[in-house]
Amino acid sequence: MHSSGNTMLITGGGSGIGRALAEAFHANGNQVVIAGRRKARLDETTAANPGMRSAVLDIESADAIGRFAQQLGKDYPALNVVIHNAGIMRPEALRKGALEDAEATVATNLLGPIRLTAALLPLLSSQPRATIMTVSSGLAFIPLAMTPTYCATKAAIHSYTQSLRYQLRDSSVQVLELIPPYVQTELMGEDQASDQRAMPLKDFISEVMSLLASSPDSPEILVERVKSLRFAEAKGAFEPIFKGLNATMH
Repeated sequence: MHSSGNTMLITGGGSGIGRALAEAFHANGNQVVIAGRRKARLDETTAANPGMRSAVLDIESADAIGRFAQQLGKDYPALNVVIHNAGIMRPEALRKGALEDAEATVATNLLGPIRLTAALLPLLSSQPRATIMTVSSGLAFIPLAMTPTYCATKAAIHSYTQSLRYQLRDSSVQVLELIPPYVQTELMGEDQASDQRAMPLKDFISEVMSLLASSPDSPEILVERVKSLRFAEAKGAFEPIFKGLNATMH
């Protein structure tokens, strides 16, 4: 993916990793459109970044995604990059049998990117060069037991991304996967943003942008901090890392 000169959509762009990526790409000379449910957050982000655009999107709704994609194509016919960043992460007590959080997580984290990819693929495929970037997680490879559905959706996104990449291998559409570690955002609440166990957001974005610049064709974007999770199984370290992670994070 070229680091500048793109017209790009970033979902979940009003906060956390999404906003930080949007600001970094905007500063690099890209036309950035951020999308999310919370208009106030989107407006705050665009106000702080003149020239950035926004659009409200309910990523859980199939109908909303269809309408959104149609309008996006009209408003930004040069769109050539989509970053599927929107996501939710909620703790679940599985013994209680409640499914509301699990169903919302699947709709947002898994069905959302699948539906939006399907809706935008004709436009992306018509561009001379295009990129679809999914955002999974180190927890796709070592699950955090307190957030089972989140981890399951991220594992599914990893698998889906591999299949999408293979199916589009002879097209103009490049498929990348960004795999974050535990980062200081408010994904699971305000405390996470200052958790010393998490990677500072600024450092994460800096390393990601550097990797994209130095290795634009690498299928997976892996900061050093996530590699222990990503390659745990291959290195025969799954069990100790799984037990250590879940003993520490609860």
